[in-house]
Amino acid sequence: MTKVSDCFKSLKNSSQCALIPFITAGDPDLATTAQALRVLDESGADIIELGVPYSDPLADGPTIQAAATRALQKGVRLDDVLEMLKEVAPDLTAPLILFTYYNPILNRGIESFLKQIAAVGIQGLVVPDLPLEEAESLLKPAAEIGIEVVLLVAPTSPQARIEAIAKQSQGFIYLVSVTGVTGIRSQLQSRVQDILAQMRTLTDKPIGVGFGISQPEQAQQVKNWGADAVIVGSAFVKRLADGTPAEGLSAIGDFCQTLKSAIRE
Repeated sequence: MTKVSDCFKSLKNSSQCALIPFITAGDPDLATTAQALRVLDESGADIIELGVPYSDPLADGPTIQAAATRALQKGVRLDDVLEMLKEVAPDLTAPLILFTYYNPILNRGIESFLKQIAAVGIQGLVVPDLPLEEAESLLKPAAEIGIEVVLLVAPTSPQARIEAIAKQSQGFIYLVSVTGVTGIRSQLQSRVQDILAQMRTLTDKPIGVGFGISQPEQAQQVKNWGADAVIVGSAFVKRLADGTPAEGLSAIGDFCQTLKSAIRE
């Protein structure tokens, strides 16, 4: 399976920007999630981010919170997600990143959790509530097991902190485009362009921009500002939840192709 960092190297060699769609596992059900992963993989996704439903999702806006709530109400748990991935991951070209909060990792035990997700084909990990000061306990064993832990940079982070996060982040650096939670927004803050330029002077690692990107024009704008990846969540989650599962799958496939075309231009 392709590592996240290797995927970025390959894209850089062909001067391409990565598209990273996000969906919530178990919404509307795990069978649809399995199909959605395949659809995204076939529709232009370079890397796919899969959210584990969690009862207290502090970083998520209303769309993703609602999706997680629906999945939890149907009884979807981490073990169910991993069981589904065991079947699907071998069929995918795009590396898979798991998005989870830190509490489920601690409850399971860091090493045990990492070994379990690696065994089902997960290549990367995003933990939004893991501060840099406590990241070492996860980064070191993850590197030994072969999981790349992607750290987040907030738009309010001072330069010294950005530099410290950039040094520790594996795979790529996740730049949060807004102050606040995930969600669909009509326009992006122009400050993102300045932060990207600043980060380029501090690191040569790939930088992905997420939170608030919901339209092809925004994806293209972020790419033109110099991002190595565009991360889109709520807009995919909303489309997958609307209508029947078949309609949702068709909608995310079309949307994925549209976004990929926008960042190729």
